[in-house]
Amino acid sequence: MKQRIPFTQLSDRQWDALRPYVERDGPAGRPMADLRGRMNAILFLISTDAPWRELPPEYGPAGTVSRHFRRLTHAGVWENLLLALYDLGPRHPIQQLRRLIFRAARRAARLRGLGIIVLARRLDFLEALPGPSWLVADPDLSKSLVAWQMRHVKDDGGRSFGRFVLKWGRTLRNLLTLAGGRPNMPRSVRLAMA
Repeated sequence: MKQRIPFTQLSDRQWDALRPYVERDGPAGRPMADLRGRMNAILFLISTDAPWRELPPEYGPAGTVSRHFRRLTHAGVWENLLLALYDLGPRHPIQQLRRLIFRAARRAARLRGLGIIVLARRLDFLEALPGPSWLVADPDLSKSLVAWQMRHVKDDGGRSFGRFVLKWGRTLRNLLTLAGGRPNMPRSVRLAMA
């Protein structure tokens, strides 16, 4: 297990800032015994390259911690934390967890899909993307390119669409491929990102 980011347990100040984002909103279900310990476990594992099964025993069962991470991801916690990083000042305690939140957002992108990728791009948090920015999909760019293509088609009523395809077709196809990103990112590329 290689430590990618130096990790320390959440301080009281960091936990007080993070707690509103990770607590459950409703009274349904059994209250969690040690939510802070569970978050420490998640953040510890995110600071490494290790899979969930290699979580040290002092943090609890790996399956329980990974299940809690998935629940937080499906609840949109990582998107909310990205928005908080964007909105809060540089001295806010959540800013100290910035790199860990970015790494969590990368891991959450597999579960959340394009939504978290679009948010990270729009907030200009390229470190939160699940790969290098030129290899990750850019839905905003692809929408702009399609709109550009359709504007040329509508300008002449579609009469010169054949000439448009011959002139711009290959370039447009390459740009749309670039905007769509690579469907399968090699693990070595993902792990190369700190």
